[in-house]
Amino acid sequence: MEFSHIPVLLQPCLEGLAIDPAGIYLDGTAGGAGHSREIAKRLTTGRLIALDQDPDAVAIAAERLKGLPAQVVRANFRQAAEVLDSLNIPAINGALLDLGVSSHQLDEAGRGFSYHADAPLDMRMSQQGPTAADLVNTLPREELARILREYGEEPYAWQIAGKIVREREQAPIRTTLQLAELIASAMPPAQRRKHKNPARRSFQALRIAVNGELDALNEGLEAIFSRLAPGGRLCVITFHSLEDRLVKNKFRRWAQRCTCPPEQPVCTCGGVPKATLITRHPIEADDRELAENRRSRSAKLRVLEKR
Repeated sequence: MEFSHIPVLLQPCLEGLAIDPAGIYLDGTAGGAGHSREIAKRLTTGRLIALDQDPDAVAIAAERLKGLPAQVVRANFRQAAEVLDSLNIPAINGALLDLGVSSHQLDEAGRGFSYHADAPLDMRMSQQGPTAADLVNTLPREELARILREYGEEPYAWQIAGKIVREREQAPIRTTLQLAELIASAMPPAQRRKHKNPARRSFQALRIAVNGELDALNEGLEAIFSRLAPGGRLCVITFHSLEDRLVKNKFRRWAQRCTCPPEQPVCTCGGVPKATLITRHPIEADDRELAENRRSRSAKLRVLEKR
C-alpha cells in the first residue's frame, strides 16, 4: 500500500513535546507514522501509543513502527481516555494531534476527499458510517447551507445548497467531480475566475460534517488534557481557521487564572490556571519547509503544558 507522508512541523513538534526518553506519549493521529516514528525513536524505557481511525493508516503505521517502543490502536482520538484505560495507562507525558486530511487520503482518489479527480463521493476517514454522498442527497437545503456556511465559511452557501437540491431531484449526486462542477456553477463567474479551486471550501465543510471533526476535536482535547501528567505537553497542528480557533480558545481557558462566567460576581473555580501556554502565537512552517512540502502552508502548531 502506498502511503506517502511528510510530517508537518516535525522539529517544532519534537521540541514542543520536550520528550522524556522514559515517558509515555500519545500520537492521536498516526497517519503515515511520520511524527510517530520520530517520537518513538527518542524513547528508551518509554512508550508511544499511536491512534488512527483509518484502517489504512493503522496498517501502515504498525508496519513503520515495528521494532520501536510503540503500539498502534484503531480509534478516534476522542476515545483517547478509553484506549488508555484499556492499556492500564493512568497518565501520559505528552500528546500530539496533527489534524486534517492525510496525504494518503488526499492522493488516493477513491477515498473521495479530492475535487481534482473523479471518484465516489465518500470522505469518510474511518471508512464507516454515512458518506458525503449520503449528506448531499438527503439533507434539506437549510441544513446543507448551514454546513457549508459554518464549516467551510462559504459565502455562497445558500446558492450552492439550492443548486445541489435541484440537481439531485433529477438524479443522485454520486461523484466528486459532479459535485465540484455543481458548486462552481452556483457561483458568479467572477468568483469562479478569482478562485482556482471554487469547491475547496465546500469540500472542507462536507468532510468536517461527515467525520464530525469539530465535535471530535473538542471531546478529544478534553479527554487528552485530563490524562496529561503535571508537566505534560500537548501539541496540536491545525490546518484551517475553525480548528485553530477552537484549539486557541480551549488552550486559553485552561491557562486562565479564573474560568468563571464573566457575569458571575464571585470566583468559584479556585482561580488557579490548569496549564501554561508554551506558544503565545502559533508556530508556522519556515521557508525551507514551505518549499519542500506545500501542505505545510496552512499548518499552525500550538503547544500547552499542564500544571
